[in-house]
Amino acid sequence: MSLPKNSEPCLRIPPWLRVKLPSGRTFASTKGLLDDLRLHTVCQSARCPNTWECFSNSVATFLVMGRDCTRNCAFCNINPGAPTPLDDDEPRRVAEGAARLGLKHVVITSVTRDDLPDGGAAHFAATIRQVRQRLPHCTIEVLIPDFRGDASALETVLAASPDVLNHNVETASRLYPDIRPQADYEQSLELLRRVAADSRGIPAKSGLMAGLGETDDELRQTIRDLARVGCSMITVGQYMRPSRQHPPVQRYMPPEEFEALAAFGRSLGVAKMFCAPLVRSSYHAAELAGTAQP
Repeated sequence: MSLPKNSEPCLRIPPWLRVKLPSGRTFASTKGLLDDLRLHTVCQSARCPNTWECFSNSVATFLVMGRDCTRNCAFCNINPGAPTPLDDDEPRRVAEGAARLGLKHVVITSVTRDDLPDGGAAHFAATIRQVRQRLPHCTIEVLIPDFRGDASALETVLAASPDVLNHNVETASRLYPDIRPQADYEQSLELLRRVAADSRGIPAKSGLMAGLGETDDELRQTIRDLARVGCSMITVGQYMRPSRQHPPVQRYMPPEEFEALAAFGRSLGVAKMFCAPLVRSSYHAAELAGTAQP
């Protein structure tokens, strides 16, 4: 049985997870640009520890379809609540933001919109098309929700031809009732299997976190499951508690254990494993996708 969220003492954050505070002109200009275009980022909404580094390098992951999520995953800092109507101009502004930032690889994610008939798939597709029109030589990665297993919604996104399709399983299957109660592990695997098997050849990518209470064997089994359904890119990072209202960190894995997980995934035939404490699904996404500029 899991203990209440605040019943355990906080583990001390190890030195390899300590990051710089936001500062610098480029950080400020990136934030100002996003504010000017009324764009949201998962970097800010999810309190990502890499925000300083990414914003300081004029990189951001766009969060579309509002700031409120229809789900309430225990690990996530994005606000659960009643979502706002879709903004039809948002896809254009995302493309404009990507152009102003000079991005060569654009990552687009969203809150989960179970209130929409297609889960927001058409909005994803519209955003892909706008970015493609504005930046024809840019590669595009989307990090999508599960669309409640709707194959037609997934097809809408695939038909817009993103260069990478990411859907995170987030944690081991045993922890889903506590950590992702509104999601389904097998449903997520099936979505990724469909992407990997699709004739258009769009790479399937997924990610998960360590430190939520899973065992080493469960981490490896999750990587096995992702390899089995055809994921060619997998990220593994450390769960970091966004606030005291979120589940406490059960363990901090040292860098060498992440390196061992990367080697394990490669031994299963996964082409690209990116595993380190500060790794997040969109962190250094251009390098993982092989589209980074020298």
